[in-house]
Amino acid sequence: MNLTSQNPDQPQAFIVDLDGTMVDTLGDFVAVLNRVLQDLALPVVGRDFVERTVGQGSEHLIRSTLAHVGAEPQLYEDAWARYQAHYTVLNGQHSEVFPGVVEGLERLSALGRPMACLTNKPAAFARDLLAKKDLAKYFDKVFGGDDFARKKPDPLPLLKTCEALGTAPAATWMIGDSSNDARAATAAGCPVVLVRYGYNHGEPIDAVPALQHLDRLDAIDLSAWA
Repeated sequence: MNLTSQNPDQPQAFIVDLDGTMVDTLGDFVAVLNRVLQDLALPVVGRDFVERTVGQGSEHLIRSTLAHVGAEPQLYEDAWARYQAHYTVLNGQHSEVFPGVVEGLERLSALGRPMACLTNKPAAFARDLLAKKDLAKYFDKVFGGDDFARKKPDPLPLLKTCEALGTAPAATWMIGDSSNDARAATAAGCPVVLVRYGYNHGEPIDAVPALQHLDRLDAIDLSAWA
C-alpha cells in the first residue's frame, strides 16, 4: 500500500458518512420501524426518539426500539427480519438529500482525491440509497456496517477504508455528523469535519472537537490546499 502525506492540512482522500451527513433519512427509519412495530402489535415510535437513537447500526436501533416500547428482547430476530424486508421496499422514499450536499461533493470531487462513503447502515441499503439519490457517482468505495467486524465508533471501519483507498489515516478526512464519527476518526488517527444539521443523539455537535463545524457541506474550508 502506498501511504501518502501525514499532514492533515493536505488530505489525500475523504471518507463521508451517509445518514445525517448527506441524506436526511429519519423519515425512512421512522416509517420502517413503525411498520415493524405494527406487524408485532407494538406501540409506534416518533421522530424524536429515532433521531436520538440512530447512528450505531441497525441492530442497535432495533434493540433500542424494542426496549423503548417495552417489548421482549426475544422479539429481536423477528423484528430484524421484518426490518430488512420493509427497508428494502421503503429505502429512500421518505428521505431527502440535505441542502449543500451535492454542491459540497462536487467541490470535493473536483480535487481529484479518492472518496469513500462509510456508514453503519447495511451496505446493500447504503448503495441502493446512494444510487436513488444520484450520489453514488461521487464515491470510489462504499462500505456499510456489515462490511467489517465492528462498526463506528470503533476505529476499525475507518482504518479498513483508508487501507482500501490507499491513504494514511492522518491524510484522510472523515466528514460526519455525530460523536460516533468523531470518536472513530480520532481513534483511527483521521482528521474530522462535522456538520451541525445531523443526528448527534440530541447533543450539540459543536461540543465535539473537530477541524471544522459546518452548517452546510459546501461550506467546507478548502482554502489551505485547494
